[in-house]
Amino acid sequence: MTSSEENVTTTPEPETIEAQPVQPSPDGSRSRPGARRRTAIAVAAAALAVLALLIYSGIHSRAVAESRLTQRTQEAAIPTVAVVFPKEGAPTQEIILPGNTQAFSDAPIYARTSGYLKRWYFDIGAHVRKGQLLAEIETPEVDQQLQQARADLDTAQANLNIAKITATRWQGLVSNGSVSQQETDQAVSNLSAVKAAAESSSANVRRLEQLQSFEKIYAPFDGIITARNTDIGALIDAGANTQPRELFHMAAIRTLRLYVAVPEVYSRAARSGAPATLTLDEFPGQVFRGTLVRNANAIDIASRTLLVEVDVDNPTGQLLPGAYVFVHLKLPDQTRSVTIPSNTLIFRKEGLQVGLVRNGKAELVPIKISRDYGNSVEIVSGLQSTDAVIVDPSDSLVAGMPVRLSSKPTAGSKP
Repeated sequence: MTSSEENVTTTPEPETIEAQPVQPSPDGSRSRPGARRRTAIAVAAAALAVLALLIYSGIHSRAVAESRLTQRTQEAAIPTVAVVFPKEGAPTQEIILPGNTQAFSDAPIYARTSGYLKRWYFDIGAHVRKGQLLAEIETPEVDQQLQQARADLDTAQANLNIAKITATRWQGLVSNGSVSQQETDQAVSNLSAVKAAAESSSANVRRLEQLQSFEKIYAPFDGIITARNTDIGALIDAGANTQPRELFHMAAIRTLRLYVAVPEVYSRAARSGAPATLTLDEFPGQVFRGTLVRNANAIDIASRTLLVEVDVDNPTGQLLPGAYVFVHLKLPDQTRSVTIPSNTLIFRKEGLQVGLVRNGKAELVPIKISRDYGNSVEIVSGLQSTDAVIVDPSDSLVAGMPVRLSSKPTAGSKP
């Protein structure tokens, strides 16, 4: 090989690259493998995103539903209450309390001796004076016993006389020794015994005379006969082993008493000597004057009232015992009050209370009632006219409990 041939550089032939087929894209253009991979990755990412979105959406919806359920449960646990506002009344200058008139003196009349009613002299409604004869009783047994007792007394007095003579005589003879001292002492002792027997007989006579005096029944005081429970010929039995029978009933009505229970909150009006006025339905427009004479000076724990007695003069007998009256007592000063329905009251061991709604919560406050009108009550302490009072409070209502006001209007509530 020549040097010229050696210096000639041979050029290698180029590799033959096999052409890859190009697949057409959906739009008719040709796509490459890298574009397919990117498309597949994008599709997978989109699917994962959709799946994650679905999972998040489900969890979120459950959380929202649980939150709403909890909120609704809590809202349902809050009771809904209706309220009413107290009605403010005019200032109270006097209190009107019910009472019943009673006779100043009232007594049943019984017989003190046994027998038969001979006659009676007064019937119901009759006005009698003290000491007047009301009736007479025939007592033949007592009369005979009295005669026997008087005979026994005569015998005892005769024995007493002879015992005195004997004792005097023997005391004179013992001085000169004519009789013994023993016989003299016996005579003196016999005198004492006979004297005691005579006194016993005399006492028995006085007892029977007293029983005989009970044959006549007299009026114990000035008054009227309100009942007569016997008649002529009726058997009168005053024995200790029998139930006594009332013959008459008397009442003194010239002055009448009234016992009135004054509420504790108005007890300052119950001053002894304070004036009181009385009104009756059967005497419209007419006023009767009375005086508060005394009070119990103690509050009744059960009713929280003070018992007072009012006396009223009744010279003409216009007022009758047992009449229903209204007693008007003046208060020393004016008292403001409010009125609420009776179905707002709460009766518990803490005392009388009502429930109020303040700042969305229930509050229990004690109150004091002055008058009860049935469907409503008058309150003098514990409430203002601006307080929202709960109507028909439940037994589970406690202080501090959240409450919700009802949208339904309540009778008597403010708009």
